[in-house]
Amino acid sequence: MDIKVNGTSLAQAPTEFTVTPLDIDDSEATGRTADGTLHRARIAVKRQIDMSWGLLNWADTASILQAMEGPFFELTYPDPMDGKYMTRTFYAGNRPTPAALSKGGTVYWSKLKMTLTER
Repeated sequence: MDIKVNGTSLAQAPTEFTVTPLDIDDSEATGRTADGTLHRARIAVKRQIDMSWGLLNWADTASILQAMEGPFFELTYPDPMDGKYMTRTFYAGNRPTPAALSKGGTVYWSKLKMTLTER
């Protein structure tokens, strides 16, 4: 799987990758009438993507984090709903990288994860 940020492939593909289509229902027209019928005014369908990696060397960890450090970025990814690779604008939420270890003078990071939300 080739995932690209601003046209450049990530240093390593994630070990876990989940795409969630999100319904955006912010309209005041959404709600139930007196007879209990739901009336829905969906504004848009956006994507939320959860990604995580196993053990990464320091350079790959930094490369992945730096690729998504801007407020918004273009992400090219396989979209299960569209049935093909799509490019959309996303932003990254928190990006915890909880475990570091050193072996032979090299630092490795484990369990990097992030949630991306379509703009």
